[in-house]
Amino acid sequence: MEFPASRQSPPGLPVPDLTPVEAKAWSALLVAWRWSRGATSPPPASVNPIPDPLVATEGLIAWSEATGWGVTPAATGEVRTLLELYLPLLPRQPMATLTLGHLGQSLDGYIATARGESCYVTGPTNIRHLHCLRALADAVLVGAETVAADDPRLTTRLVPGENPTRVILDPRRRLPEARQVFQDGAAPTLLVCAAGEGLPHRWGQAEVQAVPTAADGRLRLEALVGELHRRGLRHLFVEGGGLTVSRFLAAGLLDRLHLTVAPLVIGEGRRGLSLPASPALGDCLRPSCRVFRLGADLLFDCETRPDPGGAGARAVTEPRGDNAVGAPVLSRVY
Repeated sequence: MEFPASRQSPPGLPVPDLTPVEAKAWSALLVAWRWSRGATSPPPASVNPIPDPLVATEGLIAWSEATGWGVTPAATGEVRTLLELYLPLLPRQPMATLTLGHLGQSLDGYIATARGESCYVTGPTNIRHLHCLRALADAVLVGAETVAADDPRLTTRLVPGENPTRVILDPRRRLPEARQVFQDGAAPTLLVCAAGEGLPHRWGQAEVQAVPTAADGRLRLEALVGELHRRGLRHLFVEGGGLTVSRFLAAGLLDRLHLTVAPLVIGEGRRGLSLPASPALGDCLRPSCRVFRLGADLLFDCETRPDPGGAGARAVTEPRGDNAVGAPVLSRVY
């Protein structure tokens, strides 16, 4: 059985550019990200800015061997908020790993209508946020149904930053070669299929990677993550869809989950998270959580697996009331 042809999305939402002060903070983040990915040892605590021929961090972030990356007192307002949102995604150790998931959903927990319409559940600022997450990842992972429905490019074209490796999970190889990710050559691409005989080496311009399956025929996610780490892809961004993110979460493979909730009621549709039932409320996952505003949407940054092997950052200053990192209240708008 093949997937139906990709739906035509409505005209795109006008996604806001980074403001000059946001661009300043984003440049500092990219400096730290690039340095971290190529570092063989931690930078000295006095490094500020981090040596980089392209951009300086301008004193906005600093390194501590005890706490990793942190925000300095020089960062204020929307610059500080943006840094606090993304710094936990930067590695504290050269070989650290991190797997982040993201879903954008309605108030009643749906990521699409019953007909599969998902463009756009969340607003334009969250769309830009997705591109930021791609820029801070070695690889972006999506399921076959996401590619079939949306034909995404999975690039960082809305913000500065390198395109991550694109990893498409299609156990039965049902996606046609005509999809953009297999043809545009914009980034290295892996098509992940169930191990077996007769697999091609290439699918369009994508490399085909075989992964063993479980008894139910689904890909063994632990084996997949191990293969990606072996390839040097240690920071993984599971962008969708709902079933794929849910499987990673249920398997205990997500370190963080970004859940963006839009002021929208769908009524009936395709659910976001879908997990096995817990026998009692006390057995349910209740992660540590920070909350940020993305335009009209609310982003819940959930730490689903604390201290994921040395990744992450924390503030190096004292909390600032309602806008403190980790405070269970709304952070500043950015």
